[in-house]
Amino acid sequence: MSEIRTETMTVNMGPQHPSTHGVLNLVLELDGENIVSAEPTIGFLHTGIEKTAEQKKWQQVIPLVERMDYLGAQSNSLSFCLSVERLLGLESQMPDRVTWIRVLIAELQRLSSHLVWLGTHGMEIGAVSVMMYCFREREQLLNLNEMLAGFRMFPSYIRIGGLREDLPRGFHEAVKEFLDKFPGKLEEYHQLLTKNQVWIKRTKGVGYLSRENTMAMGLVGPMARAVGINYDVRKMFPYLKYDTFEFNVPTHTEGDVYARYLVKMEEMRQSVRICKQALERITPTGAYDCGDYRFVPPPKDRVYTEMEALIQHFLLYSQGFNVPKGEAYVPVEGPRGEHGFYIVSDGTNRPVRVKARAPSYVACQALPKMIVGGLIADVIAVIGSTDVVMGDVDR
Repeated sequence: MSEIRTETMTVNMGPQHPSTHGVLNLVLELDGENIVSAEPTIGFLHTGIEKTAEQKKWQQVIPLVERMDYLGAQSNSLSFCLSVERLLGLESQMPDRVTWIRVLIAELQRLSSHLVWLGTHGMEIGAVSVMMYCFREREQLLNLNEMLAGFRMFPSYIRIGGLREDLPRGFHEAVKEFLDKFPGKLEEYHQLLTKNQVWIKRTKGVGYLSRENTMAMGLVGPMARAVGINYDVRKMFPYLKYDTFEFNVPTHTEGDVYARYLVKMEEMRQSVRICKQALERITPTGAYDCGDYRFVPPPKDRVYTEMEALIQHFLLYSQGFNVPKGEAYVPVEGPRGEHGFYIVSDGTNRPVRVKARAPSYVACQALPKMIVGGLIADVIAVIGSTDVVMGDVDR
């Protein structure tokens, strides 16, 4: 009887692929439908944003960093501004109203990002209807951005020293209306997926990652919390006075695609809790920046002389402001976990170095651990559960 011999086959999944969440290339070695080895390849979306930031004035860096993790834009600008403000010594000068508005914006951004994740993740596994539901609510959040700053995805509303301008008329009511309705919408998502047998079979026990490997690779955010690691920057290193807010950090121990799904679903519920508390603290009118005119423009209704106007134009718009020598890193809990900007200043009006700590980059290295030994049909479910954004990886 002749011996049956088999050989493996190497295939490229991506970078041109609708379900790799951007231009990610996976070189897969297959034995039939079983994955023998996997190697992620990145760099296809390289934007050079970190290097470009070195040629920009401090305030001009904000539109750049918002385009790294383009689904968590205002979380990016928040972390950059907090690092610069630490060097400027503005942390103690920031009015509480600015802090509460920033918290509200950051949590609304988390909801928007999670909705894109859930919609695309469901569509990739076969639950196409879920995407229609999720993008329905995401559109409302983009409408809030448009109301806030005139832009839907990259508002650049959070600025060094405070906010770009005061909240628009009707913003409180619009946010409250959304927050009142969203828990009911979240329940709709649960009814569509959580006990759906097709969804369970495609996600439970798939893409398992151990607690030891999670810690060894430095994974954060929902991926870490899905293996029982109770780490959240908002709790461990409270910024924006998060320690004054009541919310829980959801965790699971299964470490599979389904556990990561449950963690993020509960995170959206907790974000709504935080948003409601922040909205109650925000007064309709009041300060929207630190009031230090070396870094922020004076109020629009202020009347000042021609010489004062010339000085303001020179300092804020032509020259920009100088930042004292030093370095700073202020982490925040973004939609994908801890991220932040390590900045270095030489005392001039431009940074010497801007380096991002990107959770998506760290998550890419975990892909082989989660997919090797599984089926090629499960690769898409695993990638979706990591919620990587390649703009965050190839910055």
